[in-house]
Amino acid sequence: MPLPASNKIAPRALLATLVGLAAMSLSTPGLAQVKIGFIFAATGPNASLGVNYQRAISLLPKTVGGEPAEYIFFDDQSDATTAVKGARKLTLEDKVDILVGSSSTPSCQGMAEVALETRTPQLAMAPIVIAKDKWPWIFSLPQPVPLMMDAVVERMKADGVRRVSYIGFADAWGDVVLRSFQADVDKQKAGIEVVANERFARTDTSVTSQVLKMVAARPDAVLIGASGTPGALPQLGLADRGYRGKVYHTHGAINSEFLRIGGKAVEGAMAPAGPVTVAEQLPDNNPIKKVASDFNRTWDAAYGRESRNAFSGYTYDAWVLTNAAAPAALRKARPGTPEFRLALRDAIESSRNVVGVHGIYSLSTDDHSGTDSRARVMVRVEGGEWRYMP
Repeated sequence: MPLPASNKIAPRALLATLVGLAAMSLSTPGLAQVKIGFIFAATGPNASLGVNYQRAISLLPKTVGGEPAEYIFFDDQSDATTAVKGARKLTLEDKVDILVGSSSTPSCQGMAEVALETRTPQLAMAPIVIAKDKWPWIFSLPQPVPLMMDAVVERMKADGVRRVSYIGFADAWGDVVLRSFQADVDKQKAGIEVVANERFARTDTSVTSQVLKMVAARPDAVLIGASGTPGALPQLGLADRGYRGKVYHTHGAINSEFLRIGGKAVEGAMAPAGPVTVAEQLPDNNPIKKVASDFNRTWDAAYGRESRNAFSGYTYDAWVLTNAAAPAALRKARPGTPEFRLALRDAIESSRNVVGVHGIYSLSTDDHSGTDSRARVMVRVEGGEWRYMP
């Protein structure tokens, strides 16, 4: 049926209208959608960390750089091979603009290979070691292990520690913690000797033999290079053997499940942590205090104060950094394209003084973490809670 005369559009005018609408679909900011792909361990032995990263996704603003955002989550089941499969799905099928994850170092390492292949920026959420020739697309949000171990060595020196027994995961995380600790001991000329070096798997249920060797070495202190609930296992074993010396952990231990599993055995344990862990206890002139305290209030309202943890804050900082970089990338290309992913990568690398809950990020071609000493504090377990150590 022909259109009424009043609604007819001349063919030339119709063509112009269609061209105009097509141009609008490409250029109108409101029609853009930034996709972020998250990979964390919601199940498996690393789930005590991964679920905290995951739960924070629901608290993120629904826009990135002023554009609508779509958040797509994949559970890597605490397995690096599964994390790689997830990264391929998110980049090749879902066409995400950026990858965020995972919650363990081995999974992060696997994801990085996919990020490099697909030229998709990745915000690694566990400390990761990437060769300089491969790292242009990889950024690491957690504070570098050497930065955190530097704080531990400073504390050990103040505590008069000279002999340390070490126990860590039998994987990349356990290795990087020990290497960083030894390097910081040398840098500070701390005169601290590692008198025992033991390892255990993330899935182990007992470390009795390792603990016996560590105690037999007569250390002044024990350093545990683990994370999540498995990180409490060595300290439980030490308590069973009557060890009463000082115990230091990494920032991988900062969550409520660690405190619950460890109970009284972890009282007095010390660890480096991001400022968000003790935000309300920080001095008022700390530039991170307000942002971190605001995030904690949002988390408490959703999940309860008793479930606070450091890991959810990394998810929020991933949004903060992406949100700060997105406007510059959006001026160059539209989301969902290789050009946008490259522009977003470049903008992240050029970020300056972006305030998150874990630190103030200033990145460069030579620094893909971008944090400094403002991104760390020392904390101690007192009365079943993490307390700030000025």
